[in-house]
Amino acid sequence: MTLAILLALVQAAPALPADSIDGLPLSTLPRQELPARGCAAYLFSTGQVRGLAAVATADPGTLRIALDGVARDLPRAAAAGTVALGLNAESVYRAGDVTATVQLTIEPRPNLNNGAAVPSATLRLDRPGQDTLVVPLAGLVGCALGDPRPR
Repeated sequence: MTLAILLALVQAAPALPADSIDGLPLSTLPRQELPARGCAAYLFSTGQVRGLAAVATADPGTLRIALDGVARDLPRAAAAGTVALGLNAESVYRAGDVTATVQLTIEPRPNLNNGAAVPSATLRLDRPGQDTLVVPLAGLVGCALGDPRPR
């Protein structure tokens, strides 16, 4: 009887996308372009699956993620902390029932033009009735060519 219940639960669970990051409902994003203006943080997963997990743009303040196999752009709802290249140390993005909080550290590097390094970041996803996810990330900030801020 127990085996039948376990099989029923496995069959009832939604299938994860093929490009799932470490078995989470978060998927990798396809290649993204530099922003038309301002800067964006390109954040990659650091677990077993290494892929583009999120893109946070400074102008306009949005976060792009692929959740449950669907790419979504969430507008920034709040921001706090120091600002570097137009991006806050902590930003909260919200759309519908999804709340995403990104915390990141931006480090200028002499060998990077029009951007900076993001040695550590986290993405926290909150959805009612579901487990909170916290995903470690790292990446780079890239800025539109000719943007005066990075220099």
